[in-house]
Amino acid sequence: MTAPVDKTAIRHASTVIVLRDRHTRPRVLMGQRGAKAAFMPNKFVFPGGAVDAADAHVPLARPLPPLCAARLNEDAPAGIGRALAAAAVRELWEETGQILGVPAPWPGAVPDDWLSFAGTGHRPAADALQFVFRAITPPGRPRRFDARFFLLDAEELQSDPDDFTHATDELSHLQWIAVDEIRNYDLPFITETVLAEVAARAQDDTPPDSVPFFRNNDEESLFLRLHGEKLTE
Repeated sequence: MTAPVDKTAIRHASTVIVLRDRHTRPRVLMGQRGAKAAFMPNKFVFPGGAVDAADAHVPLARPLPPLCAARLNEDAPAGIGRALAAAAVRELWEETGQILGVPAPWPGAVPDDWLSFAGTGHRPAADALQFVFRAITPPGRPRRFDARFFLLDAEELQSDPDDFTHATDELSHLQWIAVDEIRNYDLPFITETVLAEVAARAQDDTPPDSVPFFRNNDEESLFLRLHGEKLTE
């Protein structure tokens, strides 16, 4: 008999902030969660979700930038960066139908969760992902995630950014929302916080000096900075 899943356990997760028109009037890709969703119902969110077991073994066509990988692995299980990057690509595909990858065959068997992505003729690529934020869901919520937020320029997509026909129904009302109008939508608190970072970096595509990290646990909540070498408050 399979043991029940502890729904309050903290799961690693990836979120993708796809940015468009960053040098004119920046827009980000968002959708609305369903009214019956257990986590953040009705909220407008970025595409993303939990890491699956197979994500750690997916053959990335291009790896994460070294600095990004170092920061992802800081204060985290060794090698988690690779799985997080793969999950970011997979969730972006599942929830929006957008492709981040390169045209290439897959070596060996394709995991079930990746069959539809592989069917596009692409392998996932992580070199365009920029790690910009990390946050752990506070205690007491129906779902808890250790979420990493990746910034991605829409020009890196291999698909038409206005075509959502291949998206699942996990998010509705998929659309590009201008950053200067986005607070007119029903957003989670953490999304508003991350958007402030995005707005500040919209016209700067260089890696940030450090990555903000909201670490919430049963004892305390801390605001830290990830540098890739050491953790600081």
